[in-house]
Amino acid sequence: MKYLPLVFFLLISLSTMGQAVVIVRVEDSLTHEPVIGATVRTPTKPVIGAVTDVNGVARITNLPGAIRALTVSALSYQTAQFAIPVKTSPATTTSGDSTQRDSTQLAIGTAPDTLVFRLKPTTEAIDEVTVTATRTNSRLEDLPIKVEVLGQEDMDEESAVVPGNVSSILGDISIIHIQRTSAVNGNQAIRMQGLDPKYTQILRDGLPLYEGFSGNLGVLQIPPLDLKQVEIVKGSVSTLYGGGAIGGMINIVSKTPTSEEPEFTALINRSGLKESNGNAYYSQRYAGGKTGLTLFAGYTNQQAVDVTGDGFTDSPGIRQFNLHPRFFWNPSDRTKLNVGYAYTNEHREGGYLPALEGTQPTAYRNITDLQRHTVDFNASQNLSDANVVSFKGAVSTFHRQNTDYQKLSDGKQSSVYLEANDLVRFGKNQFIGGANLTVEAFRKNSDSTRLVDYTYQTLGAFVQDDYQLTSKIAVQAGLRFDHHNTFGNFLLPRLSVKVKPSDPWTVRLSVGTGYKTPNLFVNQTPGQLGVSLIFSRLLPIDVTTVKAERSVGTNADIAYNKTFENGLSVQVDQAFYYTVVNSPVVSTFAPVSGNLGPYTQLVNAPYNLFSIGTDTYVRLEYEDYELYLGYNHTLSRRNGADNTNLPLAPQDKFSTTLAWENEHFRFGVETAYVGTQYLYNNQRVANYWFFAGAAEYHYNEHWRLVLNAENLFNVKQANYETVVTGPVTQPTFRPVWAPLEGRIVNLALKYTL
Repeated sequence: MKYLPLVFFLLISLSTMGQAVVIVRVEDSLTHEPVIGATVRTPTKPVIGAVTDVNGVARITNLPGAIRALTVSALSYQTAQFAIPVKTSPATTTSGDSTQRDSTQLAIGTAPDTLVFRLKPTTEAIDEVTVTATRTNSRLEDLPIKVEVLGQEDMDEESAVVPGNVSSILGDISIIHIQRTSAVNGNQAIRMQGLDPKYTQILRDGLPLYEGFSGNLGVLQIPPLDLKQVEIVKGSVSTLYGGGAIGGMINIVSKTPTSEEPEFTALINRSGLKESNGNAYYSQRYAGGKTGLTLFAGYTNQQAVDVTGDGFTDSPGIRQFNLHPRFFWNPSDRTKLNVGYAYTNEHREGGYLPALEGTQPTAYRNITDLQRHTVDFNASQNLSDANVVSFKGAVSTFHRQNTDYQKLSDGKQSSVYLEANDLVRFGKNQFIGGANLTVEAFRKNSDSTRLVDYTYQTLGAFVQDDYQLTSKIAVQAGLRFDHHNTFGNFLLPRLSVKVKPSDPWTVRLSVGTGYKTPNLFVNQTPGQLGVSLIFSRLLPIDVTTVKAERSVGTNADIAYNKTFENGLSVQVDQAFYYTVVNSPVVSTFAPVSGNLGPYTQLVNAPYNLFSIGTDTYVRLEYEDYELYLGYNHTLSRRNGADNTNLPLAPQDKFSTTLAWENEHFRFGVETAYVGTQYLYNNQRVANYWFFAGAAEYHYNEHWRLVLNAENLFNVKQANYETVVTGPVTQPTFRPVWAPLEGRIVNLALKYTL
C-alpha cells in the first residue's frame, strides 16, 4: 500500500504524456482590454477548451501535444485562429560521435508563458475606414479633423431603397438638410450647419467637378449603386480644396474592383410616383490584380405628376442615362493609375401639366436638356515606403438648354482641374504639399438671356502637416494660397487638434478660414422675397464692385466609442460649431426691368452671416438591432440692421433610424422632425414630421426584394399653403420649405452575382 501513491503518480504521468498546459489571455485588438467570456478551443475533434475569466485569461491543462493552433471566439468579435508558437528544446540526440539539438516542443509546459491573442471587433470595419477627402488617406479614427462616413454597407442598402440618387441617405443625417430649390424641376441642394447650399462643397473622388454653371442641377442624382462611400467633413475646410467649403464638404467616392472574381449587380425599381429605374454594376480585377475595371450604367424614367391637383407638376418628368466606366492599372506594387469617364444625359420637364401634354401650349413650362462628359485620372508613385507622389485631374464639359417662362437659355461650360502633391511620412509627421489649377470657362450660345462669357482661373498651393505630438495628442495644421484671375488672392490657414484622454474618448477642435467667389449659377438664397434666379432675369456680375466672401469657422466635438462585453456597441458624438461669413453675396432686384419684371443682380450684402449650433449623434448596435439618433440645433442669422433669421434654414432637426436584420429579413423605420424655419420676411412656417419605412427580404445571397415607403403620413407643403399663384402663363411659386410630392412607395428587385 505504501507504493500506491507512486503508482498513481506514474499512471497520471503516462496518461498526460504528449499533452501540455496553455494559458491564454484574450484582448480587444483596438483597446487591448481583456475580453471576458471568450471561448478558446482546439480547431479539431476532440474539442478541448476553456472560457476566459474576468481578466480575459483561460487555462487549458490537457492540450494534446500535436495541436499547433487554437480557435478563439467571442460575442461581437470576429472568430479567429491563432498559432501556438514552438521553441527549440534542450533535448539531445546522438548520432555517431556528434550530438544534435534539433527537436521542438510547444512553447508551454509546467510553467508556461501566457500567450496573448487579440480579437478584432465586428464593428472594426467602421473604425478602419480610410478617408480620402483629407488627402492623406488616413484611418477615420486617426484624423484630427472630424469626418463622418457612410460606408459600403450603407450604399448597398440605399441602392435598393432609393436607387435613383444619394439625396435620401444624406438627408438622414441631422446636420444635413436637403433643400429643394425649385417647385417644378425637382432640383435639390445641401445645407450644412444652417448655411446656404452654396457654402457646401461637393467632390467626386476627391475632385471638385460641380462648380459654377455645371453645379446647378442634378448633382445629387448620382445612383448609390456606383458608390463605395460618402465622406462628410463638417465645418470650414477650404484649406483642403479651395473656396466653397465653408459650411462643410461632401466627397462622393466611387467603387473600385476588389477581387479577381467578377462582381455583377443589377437592380430594377418602380415607384408609385411613376418612376422607373434600371441600374447595373460590374467590376473585376485581371492579370493577377494588375488591371481592373468597373462599369456602371443606369437609366431613370419618371413621368411628370401633379400630386396636389392644382394643375402644376409636384414631381418633374425625368429621363436620365448615366454611364461610368473606370480602368485600373497597377504595373507594380509602387505604381497605380486609374482613368475614368462619366457621361450623363438628362431631359427634365415641369410646369403646368396640360402644357407638357400639349393641350395648352401657351401655359408655363420649365424644360431642361443637359449633357455632361467627364474624363478623370489619378496616378500615384511610391518613391519609398514613406513617400508617395500623386497626380490627379479631370476635364469636363457641360451643356444645358433651359426654357423657362418661354425664354431660352443655352450655355456650355468647360472645366479643368489638375493637381500634383507629395505625401511624406517621417518620424511623427505626415506632411503633404502640392499645387492645383482650376479653370471654369462659360460660353453662351444664342439665347434670350443677358449672360456673358467668362473664364475663371484659380492657381493654388497648399501644405498640411499631421503631427503626433504625444500618444494622446495629434495636431493638423494647413495653409493654402489661391490666386483667382478675377477676384484676387486668398490666404487660408487652418488648425485642428485631436486629444484622446482615454481609449473610449476623443476630443477634436478645429479652426479654419474660407472664401467663396461670386458666381451667377451657384445655388443660393435670394437676398429678399420675390427675387428671381431664372437665367433670363440674371444680369452679369459687376466685377468692379462685387467682391468675394470670406469666412472664419470653428468646430469642436467630444466623441465616445466603446464595445461592451455583452456585445453592445455605443457611439456618441457631441459637436459644437460657429461660423461667420463676411459680406455675403446675395441676389437683389436690379434697377432695370424686362417684360417679366425686374432683373436680378449680385451684390455684397450690408450685413454678415453667422451660424452657431450643436449637433448630437448617437449610434447603438446590439446583436441584430441598430439605432441612430441625431439632433441638430442651429441659429443662423443676418447680423446687420434687421438681424433676421436666415431663410429656409431650420433651427431644429431631429433624425432617427431603427433597423433589425436577420438571415433573411431586414426592417427599418426612419423619423425626421423639421422645426423653427423662417422665410425671407422672417415669417415662421409650420413644423412637420417625416416618417419612412422599409422591408427587405433576402432570398439567398443573390436576390433581394425591397419595399420602401417615404413620407408615410403624406406631409406636403400644400397642406399648409398654396404653393402656386397667378395665371397659368406666368405663375408665381412660393419658396419650397416642405415636401411637395407627398407619400412615395417603391418596390425594388436586386440581383448580385
